[in-house]
Amino acid sequence: MKDRFGRNITYLRISVTDLCNLRCKYCMPESGVKSLCHSDILSIEEIVEIVKVASKNGIKKIRLTGGEPLVRRGFINLCKQISEINEIEDIAITTNGVYLKEMADELFENKVRRINFSLDTLVKEKYNDITRRNDFDKTMESLFYAIKKGFKVKINVVLIGGFNDDEIQDFVNFANKYDLEVRFIELMQIGETANWSKDKFVSNKIVLEKVPELEFDGVSGVAKIYKIKGQKGRIGLISPISCSFCEDCNRIRLTSDGKLKPCLHSKDEINLKGLSGEELEEVFKRGIFEKPEKHHLEDGKSESARDMNKIGG
Repeated sequence: MKDRFGRNITYLRISVTDLCNLRCKYCMPESGVKSLCHSDILSIEEIVEIVKVASKNGIKKIRLTGGEPLVRRGFINLCKQISEINEIEDIAITTNGVYLKEMADELFENKVRRINFSLDTLVKEKYNDITRRNDFDKTMESLFYAIKKGFKVKINVVLIGGFNDDEIQDFVNFANKYDLEVRFIELMQIGETANWSKDKFVSNKIVLEKVPELEFDGVSGVAKIYKIKGQKGRIGLISPISCSFCEDCNRIRLTSDGKLKPCLHSKDEINLKGLSGEELEEVFKRGIFEKPEKHHLEDGKSESARDMNKIGG
């Protein structure tokens, strides 16, 4: 289905929970955030019904996020039910990886083939600092197990000035060594980062400056892809601040409490919780059609009032 600006919307990102086992500094405070009541969270049945409606209206790809999706009770069952919807061609998850190893086999059995790991550093001490937890070893075990299992693995790195901008070459080397894709994502002023100092926000242009041998290799979704000649690894640059990709955006988001967000950075939300049948489909279609033309991050902070753990990374 197309929105009012002619963009073909085929991708639905679903936050299945607002809970997370980590406390990443750019996502939530150390004490955590007040979690939603169980009755406010979409049930597994409600999520599946929404996906069925979405699949009849052009959605082909589903990404399950959080919070941390693997802490959601019934997550494997959710993947199984989504995998049985014929129109859905691709099921992916974004995870911090702490619990992935113990669930990987069942995920693979239920047609999950792509996993994005949120991993902002390859240094254990820095990992402990940014996540406020001590799960680096478990995360890396899960990452290597996923590669061995045959998942298509990507690593999402939020680029933070003064924290991990000195690891850019290390991540490039890691991508080449293990034949995977590392995606550098510009830090955005949303939620916890809304009042961070400007030196924390660095442009992805620094990646190309630090690794000049990277050559442009096309576009994949919202990422510009680069490679080093003769190497297998891929480097993706997702640059919502310095290089907006709104004109090609093909995605919408569903929050854990049932709000359809046509744009991550818009304050506009459409409630789907409690709807069913023709009413659900009508409201869902309206949400796609009303997707805004672009965000306004270049003007400052995101308009969204939600923390990222409630929207989905």
